[in-house]
Amino acid sequence: MRGASAELPLTTGALPVVLDRVRPWAVPVAAAVASALVFSLASSHLIDDTYITLSYAKNLAFHGHWGLIEQGTANTATSPLNVLALAAVTVLLRDPVAAAGVVFVAAQVVLVLGLRRLAAQAGLPAAFAPLAFALLLVNPLLISSVGLEVVLGAAGSVWVMLYAAERRPVAFGLAAGLLTLVRIDLLLVALVVFAARRQFWDGIWRTAFAALAVTLPWFAFSWYALGSALPDTLVIKVTQSPWGPFSFANGPLLYWRNFPAATVISFLPLLLAAAAGLVWTVHFRRGSPAAKKIAPFAALAVAGALHYAAYSWLGVPPYHWYYAPSIISATIFLAACACVVPQRVRLGAGAVAGLVFAAAVAVYVQPGLPRRFAPITSNHAASDEYRRIGSQLASLVKGRSVESPGEVGALAYACGCRLVDQFSDRGAVDPAITETKRRSGELGRALLEANFHNFDHSVAPISPDLVLATTRQAPPPSALASWTIDSPWVGTQRLYLVPASPAS
Repeated sequence: MRGASAELPLTTGALPVVLDRVRPWAVPVAAAVASALVFSLASSHLIDDTYITLSYAKNLAFHGHWGLIEQGTANTATSPLNVLALAAVTVLLRDPVAAAGVVFVAAQVVLVLGLRRLAAQAGLPAAFAPLAFALLLVNPLLISSVGLEVVLGAAGSVWVMLYAAERRPVAFGLAAGLLTLVRIDLLLVALVVFAARRQFWDGIWRTAFAALAVTLPWFAFSWYALGSALPDTLVIKVTQSPWGPFSFANGPLLYWRNFPAATVISFLPLLLAAAAGLVWTVHFRRGSPAAKKIAPFAALAVAGALHYAAYSWLGVPPYHWYYAPSIISATIFLAACACVVPQRVRLGAGAVAGLVFAAAVAVYVQPGLPRRFAPITSNHAASDEYRRIGSQLASLVKGRSVESPGEVGALAYACGCRLVDQFSDRGAVDPAITETKRRSGELGRALLEANFHNFDHSVAPISPDLVLATTRQAPPPSALASWTIDSPWVGTQRLYLVPASPAS
């Protein structure tokens, strides 16, 4: 008891004393149970882009085919590693949604194990790992991204930090390579964490070769077999227009207009981390031991800020899951800050964290359970509506190709038919490639030429036989079928199926 009391000044209160006494397996088991509960709730409102990923996994597992639809190859899966992991589990379970649950829970356990080991390496109290994990678990924006590669990116970022802190160049390179396969833009996180080390160049070649050993096989296969080393979403999203006056830079204001409580809770870590970062900088420059202790976490926060700045510079639309790396980085940094501030401040920080956690849970359950829509969503219909419609489409289209209404994931997942747009039809990507080259400088054009060297530009877009479209009025008389859809983003509309006009 006397030993536990001696450790108390380094903790955030009595909780870590209790945590120090529990079995080593208790925290990851608790994380697995909590994550399974979250997925069981979130599975009713997986967003449409999650179903794009699940469609890729389904086709790979059942047909050995890389594409959103079975009838055509595509390269619009932003996260190759997520698709491969989901497909591997789908082969065993025969259910891509259940596979997404297994991958989600496993990634969460890997995340909390990494947080706990990182805390031990940095000399942080036992409360750090469960505190950071709990705040990430209930963040409304992250819950709204379940099934995507978000939690894989969080876990990969933590292990990259750990291996950098332990100065294990080969392990760091392997982790950085896997993180790059989770999302190519997360390479920025690995680079910042790597550069933030003292004498970061030590072991640089071993790190580079280890990272290449992980990434080159996939990129070489993708470049040769799929026509581009990097996913086509690289050019598709860059060429998309902002949503009215809202781009990535000011996108949180758009979400605040539609989902005020969920948006405030989701983005609060960014504001708090900005303020905490200024305070940390002052103390670090003064040589504070506590500030030096959490320097690696500050580097992660800087990586998140640079990720936000890069996406703002690109001017991409404000898809909500694009903000996840910044929010994850800021949350982990704040949890580290809460563990090293003076005791009197620590109690207040713990109280604030508890309030944020409770508010996030309250916002989630407020509409009632199970929810039909994610806490933050820009979809035009609930996934269960799209899946129901997709099942009916399968019997209506009779092998004909159908132009998507703009959201293709859940419809394609349920229909199994030739539902075409830029994400499923490789021929439709060529205009985006041409436009991106036009906007780029000489170096950018050279890189694009290299990436798309094997792309077959002679493949024309598929001419659809049928078209799915939406209207707020009555569907046209030529409609073969129509359905009422609704969402908190756009309200009630009619989705209808019509024959394609000759111009289509």
